[in-house]
Amino acid sequence: MRVKEIIAWHVRIPLKKPIQHASHTRTETDNVVIRVTLDDGTQGFGEGVPREYVTGETIDSALSLLLQSDLAAQLDDCRDFNWAVGMAERLKLAPIVGDERGCMGNGARCALELALLDAFGKHFHEPVSAVTQRLAPDLFEPKTHVRYSGAITSAKGFKARVSAWKMWVYGFRQVKIKVGIEGQNDVDRLSAIRRRVGRKMDIRIDANEAWTTSNVRDRILELKPFGITSVEQPIPHEASETLAGVRRDVGVPIMLDESLCGEFDAKRAIILSMCDLFNLRLSKCGGFIATLRLAQMAKQAGLGYQLGCQVGESAILSAAGRHFASSVKDIRYLEGSYDSHLVRENLATSNITFGWGGWARALAGPGLGVTVDAVALARVAVRKEVLLG
Repeated sequence: MRVKEIIAWHVRIPLKKPIQHASHTRTETDNVVIRVTLDDGTQGFGEGVPREYVTGETIDSALSLLLQSDLAAQLDDCRDFNWAVGMAERLKLAPIVGDERGCMGNGARCALELALLDAFGKHFHEPVSAVTQRLAPDLFEPKTHVRYSGAITSAKGFKARVSAWKMWVYGFRQVKIKVGIEGQNDVDRLSAIRRRVGRKMDIRIDANEAWTTSNVRDRILELKPFGITSVEQPIPHEASETLAGVRRDVGVPIMLDESLCGEFDAKRAIILSMCDLFNLRLSKCGGFIATLRLAQMAKQAGLGYQLGCQVGESAILSAAGRHFASSVKDIRYLEGSYDSHLVRENLATSNITFGWGGWARALAGPGLGVTVDAVALARVAVRKEVLLG
């Protein structure tokens, strides 16, 4: 079975509320959606979320990269799902000048890979989660349900207290708090939040590169008494080599995010002892398969990992994340499936948003296990490009 057609869209989806952190404030999301059609008419969809401040990608650069890549020469006549998975892992996009870290095409690659896995998964009646069993049996652990964590972004004062109450009332066991936002007092915020969620709530913080090498130790130590279990990307990527010393000095686990976008970053982090945890995000890391490989690297190095998400993911990426979460063991924290809480157009005919307590069912498939709403996709489409066919 061969690929007959590949189409890419730039979609712009309004968010239900502004999302602010130290690096960016967002009221809408610009994503890449790809549809792969096989010879028999089977269609598969994938999604990527290019973010210039994370991987150096933009919507324009992602679409341009896809158009420049020789896709037809790399697409096999796949005899079974294993063949399709191997083809997806071998897929290469056009080289990018100056991309020393090898991550500036990750959003585009993620969208294409997921579309291929979705299409061939549907054709061969296999869920995307089966990829874990085939490529990473050392990580494979099927689950019927997974549990997501909550998040408190820019809320302060009364809103922060209300957000904390919501986390507690909704039954979350873990919550991530954005810190380092200009004009906010993190000590006061964490104090108020901790009082309302109780001592049993697992609290971690994400600074989104807001601190500097000169103040990062003080910032972490003043928040350490609130029982934080990890600190995500406390300083800019350019200074991340200093995190080995920070880890020793503060005694709080450090998680890499903007400094962990691919194999190059992972090897560097392991060699230099820069962190305790990887934040794995499918779009940022180049797709389902590449993210699996990074989880394997972390496991072999004795590091932990969480499955994160990009702000503004639609149900397509949420479904891919669900397949990852329900098939990979030892995920420390799980983020994603905020769909109906965040995006105004979910792009799917079904709602897979997590429920009470952050619980959500595994998706059985085949493929991603969701059906894309063509009408909704047309409503948010800004640009369309034919990549093949």
